[in-house]
Amino acid sequence: MKKSEVHLTQLASAAGCGAKIGPKVLAQVVGKLPKFTDPMLLVGPETSDDAAVYKINDELAMIHTVDFFPPVVDDPYMYGQIAAANALSDVYAMGGVPKLALNVVAFPNCLGPEVLEQILRGGADKVMEAGAVLAGGHTINDKEPKYGLCVTGYVHPDKMWKNYGAEEGDILILTKPLGCGILNTAIKAEMASQEEIERVQKIMAKLNKYAAEIASKYTIHSCTDVTGFSLAGHSLEMAKGSRKTLVIQSEKLPIIEGVEEYAQMGLIPEGAYRNRDFAGDEVRSEIKELWMEDLVFDPQTSGGLLLAVPAEEADALAEELAGMDIFGGVIGYVTELQDKAVVFAFDIHPRYAEKTLPVRLQGLDADKMYRVKEINLMPGANSSLSGNGEVFSGEFLMNVGLNLFTTQQLNSRVIEVVAE
Repeated sequence: MKKSEVHLTQLASAAGCGAKIGPKVLAQVVGKLPKFTDPMLLVGPETSDDAAVYKINDELAMIHTVDFFPPVVDDPYMYGQIAAANALSDVYAMGGVPKLALNVVAFPNCLGPEVLEQILRGGADKVMEAGAVLAGGHTINDKEPKYGLCVTGYVHPDKMWKNYGAEEGDILILTKPLGCGILNTAIKAEMASQEEIERVQKIMAKLNKYAAEIASKYTIHSCTDVTGFSLAGHSLEMAKGSRKTLVIQSEKLPIIEGVEEYAQMGLIPEGAYRNRDFAGDEVRSEIKELWMEDLVFDPQTSGGLLLAVPAEEADALAEELAGMDIFGGVIGYVTELQDKAVVFAFDIHPRYAEKTLPVRLQGLDADKMYRVKEINLMPGANSSLSGNGEVFSGEFLMNVGLNLFTTQQLNSRVIEVVAE
């Protein structure tokens, strides 16, 4: 079967991490199972963390995880890459390094062996990029293709990250933009353009290795990867485990280009509604637009890391992360426990509330027009102000300047603003 003839997503009932059993159902089932105790088990199922961690000795702990899902794209090789990156991410989210991986495969007889080979090759290349070893696996026949990895990694017991431990005053950083679940739904409906397909594939296939390596140089109070349970669901787990409230500043959410249009069309994956049901009344949303509210419950496939970082280190970490080809941004902060565990708000972090506009944007007349000679934005900044020599109103420039300043776009600078 030729590569161009393969339509893997048409064989899948749900795409990628959107196929996960809902967190509400899982909680009901897992809660009835026997509880295992072992003094060497550092992280088990109790906190819904990204992986299990077992202490080997005072210098070494083993991270163990498994993750697989049905096709999220049609291309077999890219499917293998994305599924492997998603599985490896659990180890990075614990602050560890993956060392050993095994394939987990379900494959239909209607597809030829060359398709399976491409899936496995994609996974193998991603494991190799991670610096781990692929040492076999297990396969079964199934009408719906499924692929993923069982991964073992290592971490120092005193240096592992957990999805709890966030402290009041921490800044929240997300390392990838949101919306891949919505875009994948558009892909499955054959509505996405080739450019949009390639864009979201690049994001999903990106290893969280690079963000984790940068973050490891800083103090990380809490970390999780944002995947099938959505930004809202994974934020809720972090908030409840930390006994704090996470305030997500919705206007700062990094969004993949094209997502808004499809979300407004109603192309929302089923998993988003399960995630919304799980969050229940523990999440408060001040979001005014329905499509953006759907976005925060959108199940992500191979999403980014959500990091809780001390405020005094957040600027430097965000600036360094922004040097990557893919980056999300600063999205919120942590407060003492409020009436809700997670709040999606439109506000300015108190740390920046008393700040003034950047010097070059002070003293503008809101009613006058100004020509901007050069503007540089940090990668990942969401702003329509990207021109060189374009004309804008003073009111617009002052508003954008404040936005750039409060979102910590440290590399952003207006070189020259001249009145028309």
